[in-house]
Amino acid sequence: MAANAERTILGHPRGLFVLFFAEMWERFSYYGMRALLIFYLTKHWLYSDGQAAVIYGAYTSLVYITPVLGGWLADRYLGQRKAVLYGAVLLTTGHFLMAFEGQGGQADPAINIFWAALAFIIVGSGFLKANISVIVGQLYPRTDVRRDGAYTIFYVGINVGAALGTIVAGWLGETYGWAYGFGAAGLGMLLGLLVFMWGKPLLNGKGESQNPLALDRRVAGLRFEWLIYLLALGAVAGIWLLIQYQGFYGQLLLAGGTLLLLYVLWQASRLERDARERLYAVLFLIALQPVFWGLFEQAGGSINLFTDRYVDRGGVPASIFQSINPIYIILLGPLFAGLWTWLGRREWEPSTPAKFGLALLQVGFSFILLVWGANSVGPAVLVPVIFIFLLYFFQTTGELCLSPVGLSAMNRLAPATMASLIMGAWFYASAGGNFVAGLIGQATGGETGEMTREGALAIYGQMGWITVAVGVAVLLVAPFVKRLMHLETLRDEEEPVLEATGTHEGARA
Repeated sequence: MAANAERTILGHPRGLFVLFFAEMWERFSYYGMRALLIFYLTKHWLYSDGQAAVIYGAYTSLVYITPVLGGWLADRYLGQRKAVLYGAVLLTTGHFLMAFEGQGGQADPAINIFWAALAFIIVGSGFLKANISVIVGQLYPRTDVRRDGAYTIFYVGINVGAALGTIVAGWLGETYGWAYGFGAAGLGMLLGLLVFMWGKPLLNGKGESQNPLALDRRVAGLRFEWLIYLLALGAVAGIWLLIQYQGFYGQLLLAGGTLLLLYVLWQASRLERDARERLYAVLFLIALQPVFWGLFEQAGGSINLFTDRYVDRGGVPASIFQSINPIYIILLGPLFAGLWTWLGRREWEPSTPAKFGLALLQVGFSFILLVWGANSVGPAVLVPVIFIFLLYFFQTTGELCLSPVGLSAMNRLAPATMASLIMGAWFYASAGGNFVAGLIGQATGGETGEMTREGALAIYGQMGWITVAVGVAVLLVAPFVKRLMHLETLRDEEEPVLEATGTHEGARA
């Protein structure tokens, strides 16, 4: 076993590449399915554009909330490896269920299989999403200089999978039929599951339960581990119902966010001044997430529909344009990492709140640019495809100013005793942003619920200018927020903090 532990690939443990390929195939499946979802809702199940946007927003929102509970279960009981394995099983089930399309229309009983598919994917993501990236960090000592490089390699796998999944599943789904596209996504997830199972010995025992005795104890005649798995299946049933009532879910999301905010403020009141003010800065950054992601996540929703109907695509299926963002991430991510380092050495690097302001400026500008491009050619002419590429370019540069920077700030500024809570709040705000995205997408449908070119452009322009204004305001208050961060008194603490990847998902991991 020692010999296995010492063998490396490109100077890294072989287990890293097990995780790389497992996550690559999982992202292949998730983003392949996501690229088709809004079209599936409108063209197959015959929902209006507005209804489809809200369903899409509720689904992606729940995908961001469940990892908070999944991470807690892994930390306290299951361990990350078992959580990832079980999550992969649920995800594989969900993606293959998506391929059962029935006859279509909301009266078709097969729509219940569709809701079940979404529920399996949501709960499966809860077990897998955060935990697989934690195992990456566990492969290395905390002071190992290879850690940043490891996450960079892992990050590449995420975006390669996202790009390939969008292209393959999107093309198959729009060219040959929904079952082919969703079936490809399911096959990708199955490959991810098999890679993870095959590679277990290469993980060298990392990600195992820290409390195996608790898993073995009997509760109601069952091993506690199996009780967790059964409760997760019960959660699938609960999500199956909840995803069908998006308005009720929105109320729950708001109520839960309010309680979480009050709890964090209460915890902050018990800290000494510098730590307390750092938490205020953290809450300020978290509060900007719904603004950013509300616009950014139009990509898989209303922008997907807009591209399909009003853009000169040259015969390319609209869903394939969803691959532009992950391709940009792969190309621009290393450049931004180098840019921050270069600016930091010269003491020119913008502060974290200033980077958030820049992110909002860019995502707002991307929509203003799209509106200008569409209006410049007139209502009777399809929008030149270059404006879609520019939209995603500025959204990606904005993402790189916010997502990895924000994850780093959460770990850096939160007290070690509140690291999990703050990371949970970060993902909760991401979930809120995705739900907001659904509401904005619904607004593009107007009173009739069906998107028109003029109506969509009006909403895009309005939201773009509002977001630019918020970005300017954030830049103005950034020096004050930076002072609240008290970087001059920030010290390393002995307690461990969460691992986080610089990805779109909070991003894409």
